[in-house]
Amino acid sequence: MKIVIAYALAVLLWASAFPGIRVGLEHYSPEHLSLVRLLIGSIGLLVFAFIAKIGLPRLKDVPVIFVLGFLGFSVYHTALSIGEQTVSAGAASLLVSMTPIFSAILATFFLKERMRGLSWIGSVIAFLGVFIIMIGTGDSFVFEVGVFIILIGALGESMYFVFQSHYLKHYGFLPFTVYTILAGTIFLLLFIPGLGSAIATAPAAINMTVVYLGLFPTLIPYFCIAYVTSKVGASEATSVLYLTPAFAILIAWLWLGEVPTFITIVGGILTLIGVGITNKRTIHVNESLANHST
Repeated sequence: MKIVIAYALAVLLWASAFPGIRVGLEHYSPEHLSLVRLLIGSIGLLVFAFIAKIGLPRLKDVPVIFVLGFLGFSVYHTALSIGEQTVSAGAASLLVSMTPIFSAILATFFLKERMRGLSWIGSVIAFLGVFIIMIGTGDSFVFEVGVFIILIGALGESMYFVFQSHYLKHYGFLPFTVYTILAGTIFLLLFIPGLGSAIATAPAAINMTVVYLGLFPTLIPYFCIAYVTSKVGASEATSVLYLTPAFAILIAWLWLGEVPTFITIVGGILTLIGVGITNKRTIHVNESLANHST
């Protein structure tokens, strides 16, 4: 039951972030929204780090922590917020689901992990789905640049996931997440001019939504997935996250009245099928290699 609850919290909270961002953008700029969300999250993490007595990272690892924090949090959150100015919450969640595809491709070239024929076929199917979403986010086929911006964010998050593996072995999942979120927040301090005025003039409902974004989707899912990973392993723990786009579309419909177009649904189905094929095959190969080395 604890595992089920952890799964449900991770999926629902992450899914709720996409429509929550759309609400925040009704008043905040994308840069301010990303900054205040990570600032709130960082305050919560500092409290957690103090209670959990998380120590400081090694000095030699600080530059890498800043680079990964920039890619995984500064770039990802800012690009997602910019993209959601013109892309619906449901479509954005489908585009972010491309992260495992990007991660698999990056791991193939930089970590020498193997992607076999089925994985490449899955990648092609997923990219076809993204292309359909890109030109069909409205009721007709229209090119949408916001899709590209969200994909840049997904690529940044993919780089974060791929290149963090070495450091997770030393620090563990939660401490390293604390370090990188704090580092990513520091980069976004560039956008602090005008933030105080934006907060003061925002309607209370929007500020409550932003606080929710900072405390819940930004923090709690990481703890939930870390707990599930410790119980069932990484592959099974992350596989359920493919449900996130479905719940994001449902929440956006109930919260914002966003009804996905037929074109978006078709593109989304293709994207999820492609991601599922690629991720399943890549996990199978990696686990076989691990078992062989063991």
